[in-house]
Amino acid sequence: MSKILFVMTGVDHWTLADGTRHPTGFWAEEAVAPYEILTEAGHQVVVATPGGVEPTVDEASLAPDANGGPEGAERVSSALASMSELGSPIRLEEVDLDDYDAVFYPGGHGPMEDLAVSSVSGDLLTAALDAGKPLGVVCHAPAAFLAAERSDGTNTFAGYRAAAFTNAEETQTGLADKARWLLHDRLAEAGVHLVEGEPWAPNVVVDRTLITGQNPASSAPLAEKLLQRLG
Repeated sequence: MSKILFVMTGVDHWTLADGTRHPTGFWAEEAVAPYEILTEAGHQVVVATPGGVEPTVDEASLAPDANGGPEGAERVSSALASMSELGSPIRLEEVDLDDYDAVFYPGGHGPMEDLAVSSVSGDLLTAALDAGKPLGVVCHAPAAFLAAERSDGTNTFAGYRAAAFTNAEETQTGLADKARWLLHDRLAEAGVHLVEGEPWAPNVVVDRTLITGQNPASSAPLAEKLLQRLG
């Protein structure tokens, strides 16, 4: 059995360009699908957030239209309620990477607010890459890459191929023109080589030990890749 660290946002909002707070958190499917795949295979999941706060689910991710209908929404809500680890996260600041075999970051707009500027998360990501541990990151969670730097100031993920939530998808959410910055733009500026798939279709990119997914539909296939790496 392997032990997998889920690093999750600790905020319930995303600050837009005009200063308003857009209610958010983590996206349900992006936590639920990997959790189910990994735990059903016998692995243990530990949740960590900045400050050890209980993570907030984005209510929009529980809606029927985000889950293929009422039955899908009910299933996701039920699965989320059974994830007891969400109620007792550990402090990200106290994580010992040596205790874990892999690291996974679910998305949602929340990481755009806190993990994108968290040096603690950034240092953990750098250490995970350097240690050769499988690292899965999906949708908006690659925002955390922006806080990962080498001692010379270069981004840890510069030169890596990766998938992340695209400008086209953000435009279709209606939030692109309200955002302070767009994820794809900032990642490209940091030197990440982005591999863009069709909007909302599964797109998983593997580069060395880094496994990234573009959107919620990519979370389950990403978890399958992570499972393969765990053997």
